[in-house]
Amino acid sequence: MCGIAGYVGPRNAKTVVLEGLKRLEYRGYDSAGIAFLDQHDLLHIARVKGRLHNLTDRFRNDLDSAPAAIGHTRWATHGVPCEKNAHPHRSADGEIAVVHNGIVENYQELRSQLQGNGYVFASDTDTEVIAHLIHYNWKSRKTSDLVDAVRATLRKLKGSSAIVVLSTLRPDTLIAARLGNAGGVVIGYGENEMYVASDIPAILKHTCRVAFLENGELAVVTPSGAAYSDSSGTPIIKHPVKIEWDAAAAEKGSFAHYMLKEIFEQEQSLTDTLRGRIDISRNQVRLDMLNMTDSVARRLSGVTIVACGSSYYAGLLGKQLIERLTGLHVEVDFGSEFRYRHPVLDENRLVLAITQSGETTDTLAALEEARERKAFTASIVSVVGSQAARVSDGVIYMQVGPEIGVATTKAFTASLVDLYLLAVFLGTARGTLDTNRRAELIRNIATLPRLVGKTLESMQHSGVIEAVASKYTDRANFLYLGRGLHYPIALEGALKLKEISYIHAEGYPAGEMKHGPIALIDERMPTVVIAPKDSLHEKMVSQIEQVKARNGAVIALATQDDTETAHKVDDVVWLLNAPEMLTPILAAIPLQLLAYEIAVRRGTDIDHPRNLAKSVTVE
Repeated sequence: MCGIAGYVGPRNAKTVVLEGLKRLEYRGYDSAGIAFLDQHDLLHIARVKGRLHNLTDRFRNDLDSAPAAIGHTRWATHGVPCEKNAHPHRSADGEIAVVHNGIVENYQELRSQLQGNGYVFASDTDTEVIAHLIHYNWKSRKTSDLVDAVRATLRKLKGSSAIVVLSTLRPDTLIAARLGNAGGVVIGYGENEMYVASDIPAILKHTCRVAFLENGELAVVTPSGAAYSDSSGTPIIKHPVKIEWDAAAAEKGSFAHYMLKEIFEQEQSLTDTLRGRIDISRNQVRLDMLNMTDSVARRLSGVTIVACGSSYYAGLLGKQLIERLTGLHVEVDFGSEFRYRHPVLDENRLVLAITQSGETTDTLAALEEARERKAFTASIVSVVGSQAARVSDGVIYMQVGPEIGVATTKAFTASLVDLYLLAVFLGTARGTLDTNRRAELIRNIATLPRLVGKTLESMQHSGVIEAVASKYTDRANFLYLGRGLHYPIALEGALKLKEISYIHAEGYPAGEMKHGPIALIDERMPTVVIAPKDSLHEKMVSQIEQVKARNGAVIALATQDDTETAHKVDDVVWLLNAPEMLTPILAAIPLQLLAYEIAVRRGTDIDHPRNLAKSVTVE
């Protein structure tokens, strides 16, 4: 969850690390800190409560260089956000500093043991245990080998953790380690300089050559390179891979917020998502990295989709697409609940994880459970080389580049497209799609980027979203309704509003209104209704009339020129006429913009909404 950055090399490490943390602030912004060695190999630490700029302001006029540094931007788990709980944490003698992402599940036990050995704690965090335990292991072993002390410490920790250590004992070295599924650890390769980070955007400005740590692995990083080993100390050979992202893709450019930039990138991001996957002339969908043969696809008895948050809602739409096109029964499960309900799995089941970061702890645990049950595992993921991609039998990369805004937009729509492609792929392999139907589906999805571009252009020039946002900004509650393919989009629209505007919002299947939620309707409760002209259109019109009969305000997403629906509602946002299976993707876009525009008017921190972080790497 937290952001970690580290550097060792000839440049000023403080500057490099603070720049890296700025690109990771989407992972946490409760507090921030940096530890660095000066030219005399003395260790210094600076920490602040609140946003990263409070830390960078301290170094604005600092001209003293530092050869090595580690930094951290925090999403609080143990201890309230304050300076004493901010990372880095240090050993009692001030010689060892640690930054940490994850949770030490047995920290109370370890804390008591260390206190019994005379260690005094200055914070309420579990991370401070790691700093003191490294010191204890180093001191008790009477060795100058700090790496052994770190490795011995990792063996004592329970739970998932990623750590980076900086010490006066090895001043030209960073020690990075990963235990379990918490957070990523990326090692970046430069020219006589090296980087460590929890996510790629932190180092993308400097290098595109990276390696990733797996569970139980440790890296000793010096300016000349990195040496890798497992938990027992056995050396591991790793070869850097090249990340194809453009560093400029992680910058806001002329947009006021990353979220807005990423909304308007969706024509291009969906073009990239489809690139290399569809061949209209040959009537093919190609998912080469899925690594699934036709025989494996044919023997499948069902599909289980595991995901969290917006990815879960994408999975709900994917369920309907896959069931329609393949005849397979599909379950959708929260990653956080999956392994606790003792799921029924075998080698004939596809377990599909959807996770933008590829590092979401709950989803990774679900994948691990599926692997143990011998299921075929696959992941739809954005980050190349992430943990989910590495542990799955196959992968479908979103191909959308970095997404910095905490509230997902382009990664959400890309995952919907990937699910559509997967449904066509499985339907083809299983023989449930004839040639004509497959050709129609492929032709349709090829038009999607153009339709998304036209949708964005229409939203931008019509001013309708801004007008609706201005009208309803002061409301305390919203209801979102959808049926069939649009119910998951109603859920996602409500989530977007909650995430960035802090307005309470709920998504419901429209048919469930009369089973309870209709009691909430009054003149202060706006209802957003997704009502395109599809097979369920008449049912949705009925729901609109029920809301209006109770003095509720209705904002409708309706198909262009559907004047009959427009006359029944208070406000209308027009959707392009599109194939039924593509309309949910188009409907998601105005809902993203509506949440954004309301949040702008409420003055919230759109890219860094309170209590949230981009990648949830703790349980």
